Amino acid sequence: MLDAMYSEVGRPSIPPEWLLKSTVLMALFSVRSERQFCDRLDYDLMFRFFLDMNMIDDAFDASSFAKNRERLMESEVAARFFDAVVEHARMMGLLSMEHFSVDGTMIEAWASMKSFKPKEEGKKDEEPPDDPGNPTVNFHGQKRGNATHQSTTDLQARLFRKGPGKEAKLVFMGHALMENRHGLCVDISVSEASGTAERDEALKMLDRQRPKGRLPRTLGGDKGFDAFSFVEGLRSRGITPHVAQNNSNRRSNIDDRTTRHPGYRMSQKARKKIEEIWGWMKTVGGLRKTRYRGTARTGHYAFFAAAAFNLVRMMNLLPQSEFA
Repeated sequence: MLDAMYSEVGRPSIPPEWLLKSTVLMALFSVRSERQFCDRLDYDLMFRFFLDMNMIDDAFDASSFAKNRERLMESEVAARFFDAVVEHARMMGLLSMEHFSVDGTMIEAWASMKSFKPKEEGKKDEEPPDDPGNPTVNFHGQKRGNATHQSTTDLQARLFRKGPGKEAKLVFMGHALMENRHGLCVDISVSEASGTAERDEALKMLDRQRPKGRLPRTLGGDKGFDAFSFVEGLRSRGITPHVAQNNSNRRSNIDDRTTRHPGYRMSQKARKKIEEIWGWMKTVGGLRKTRYRGTARTGHYAFFAAAAFNLVRMMNLLPQSEFA
């Protein structure tokens, strides 16, 4: 697949396998940037060993990531690599093929709140900044929203807050689908932030499972998924909604016909393991705040971070003799 992406003529290119393995190492060892990884490659023999590089081979430049990223994204290399890791876990008998859980999280965009400006604001009417590098911006008392404002740094970042009383940030929404047996991530995606993004992406991820031989029967989730459209969407697909009941000043869409069964309580207990996925990918995998612009680039890296989490999880689940 990688050979088909490159021409047979011209100057020798950086092996794409190096770039893929490098991204996995960045997620495993919390490397903050691609430039820092290339600097570390000059002296870290473990990294060179993993990339099949000799001690005297020249390290590639950080610009190699940017120059080849669009080509890798067009071929969906990251998604295929992630699917291969999930398939490897299935062959080892570590996956539950019927019971899943879903959850979403906010991923901070690499954009300052100062870049969130009115869409119709003319550049001719702007006054010269007092400090070009870090201008003073006073937006207190102004009504700002995604309908009228947009970040000039990242056009796909949206102003969003986690709940009432929380601070609003420029973020993306990350979505993960987990199998309930061992807490492995079986699908992941990144989208623009909105009030319905978690439910919309959850249905899309479920639809992607059936062609892969996974037939969801139940789906666990938190109170945010207790919405009529989402519950009906699950039932129309033959999936039992095991989401938490939201009884706050309203009537839940999940009644006793579902909650009375022991399987519902088991799903509610198992779904909390999905927090471990986001916790690892944010603290270790580098997804607390993305270093890329746009949902496509952030989603490209999210596949590698999720694959790295699965590899670590699989190593902890299986005996050491399996890796000898």
